[in-house]
Amino acid sequence: MTETHTRTSAPAVLVLEDGKRYEGRAYGALGRTVGEAVFATGMTGYQETLTDPSYAGQIVMMTAPHIGNTGMNDADEESNRIWVAGFIVRDPSRVVSNFRAQRSLDDDLVASGVVGISGIDTRALTRHLRSAGSMRAGIFSGDDAALSAGEQLAVVQSGAEMAGQNLSGAVSTVEPYSLPAQGERVGSVAVLDLGVKTSTLNYLAERGFDVHVLPQTTTADEVLALHPDALFFSNGPGDPAASDRHVEILRSALRAGVPYFGICFGNQLLGRALGFGTYKLPFGHRGINQPVLDRATGRVEITAHNHGFAVDAPIDRVSDSTEGFGRVEVSHVGLNDNVVEGLNCLDIPAFSVQYHPESAAGPHDANYLFDRFRDMVIAAKSNETSQEAGN
Repeated sequence: MTETHTRTSAPAVLVLEDGKRYEGRAYGALGRTVGEAVFATGMTGYQETLTDPSYAGQIVMMTAPHIGNTGMNDADEESNRIWVAGFIVRDPSRVVSNFRAQRSLDDDLVASGVVGISGIDTRALTRHLRSAGSMRAGIFSGDDAALSAGEQLAVVQSGAEMAGQNLSGAVSTVEPYSLPAQGERVGSVAVLDLGVKTSTLNYLAERGFDVHVLPQTTTADEVLALHPDALFFSNGPGDPAASDRHVEILRSALRAGVPYFGICFGNQLLGRALGFGTYKLPFGHRGINQPVLDRATGRVEITAHNHGFAVDAPIDRVSDSTEGFGRVEVSHVGLNDNVVEGLNCLDIPAFSVQYHPESAAGPHDANYLFDRFRDMVIAAKSNETSQEAGN
């Protein structure tokens, strides 16, 4: 499919909360938007990034300079909509040329009302955010581009900080739904949807799980009433310190002996359930080229990340959970900055990773973790059967 698109030359400006301004051209919808400015380092996968619910509330800048050349299609959507608060690119593709493309990127941005900006020095912006940290920002185009610099800055500085925000309610499903197991059935898994991605659900089903997706408003009693063989907490946006109710759900399930696997936000919530703290990273990890060490095997995996918060746990020793869940080890470490990228409980069936092993845009080095989860559930069910037989 090859199609040429006419792009607006309307002026637009990106304004950071520290007063720094970048003038460019409007891209996508016209108007204004405010969110946390972050950068994503993936060379590919812009569609998966845009439709990842974890990016809710964030203005995402792609560090790769040329974006949009493969267009958009229905098959690669990670959810049913675009979630980013705004979009920043250096050089939007003037044509869409891919046999899988169904429409252009800018068509989808306009249809979704996503305000963006193009034509700015994204390398300079990346370096600024790396030095100063992620911060509130606004994109102004159309009539809003004519506001004074002071008025625009006031709009940005009145926006909400990401720290302290609970955004799971904005991205979670409203009603529960299910996916049937594929192949040999292993059991059932209850998935608390905090911003889950479609590929995650598909990988769980492919491992033989009946997948029951639950709204984030679900209670611990409702989860346990399903008698699931396992519990899964998904990725999602916001500050884990603002999700104490979800932490309590997880603690109830762990005390009931339910095997657990968490990804991204689910890793942070496991950390808090075990008694560790969490903290906001200066500029976070976002992209599909992040090196992570699996400490059990010594293997370095190239992984996909999207997180602005991390677990505060010691990486040099096994710790004891202050909440009574036994010994805990840091299973994975980010090699760029020694950030905790995974937790493994040694006395209960529970583990989690901070990165995205389901990454649809690649790489797939860590996809084996879904197999590890399946094996853990099978082992837990086998132990339960043996104990029942012994009684």
